[in-house]
Amino acid sequence: MSGLPSRPEVVPHGGAMSRAFCVFCVLAVAGCGSAGPYGHSPRYVDLDEERSAVAGARDYDPVMAARQPEQWRRGKIVLFGVVESRAAGPGGQALLKLSVRRLEPRNLCELATDDDTCRVTVSDKDFGVVWALASLHGDDDVGPRAVGQRSLLHLVGTMGQDVSESDGAPIFHATYYRHFPALYYITRSSARDMRQ
Repeated sequence: MSGLPSRPEVVPHGGAMSRAFCVFCVLAVAGCGSAGPYGHSPRYVDLDEERSAVAGARDYDPVMAARQPEQWRRGKIVLFGVVESRAAGPGGQALLKLSVRRLEPRNLCELATDDDTCRVTVSDKDFGVVWALASLHGDDDVGPRAVGQRSLLHLVGTMGQDVSESDGAPIFHATYYRHFPALYYITRSSARDMRQ
């Protein structure tokens, strides 16, 4: 027998219990600080790819875009819009008619202590119509939560030279979008039903 302490006996842990603990830890870390894809937070939270997409973009101003169309065709533009209609566009894109909305500074929440009750909040008033071409993917293109009437979109892109055949409004070419299905956002008029 040497003077060294004996090596501790290694006891294997139960497989199911340690796997469950690992899954819990991964989910807990993934959920920290995230408002999720539908923005369940008292304030609007950009997704990582959204933050990159909006960098250097300016907020769409329909009045100024109409007065100075050439200037508004330069550089990236960002806007929020509620879908009024969707049709097939060129190259497999969706042609969307949007009612332009303003993002409210605070999202409305049903319970002040529960972020899961908060919804991205936009203005009731629309600020004009924009037609947009967007390449939709996965569930945003097809399925029960696909982009359609009353969906809210946060779009980043550029104004094209092309205009809508139906009303002459400019066509916005989206390079990035974030989709909020119809029941996953609210308008300011919902304030009477929710706490702030």
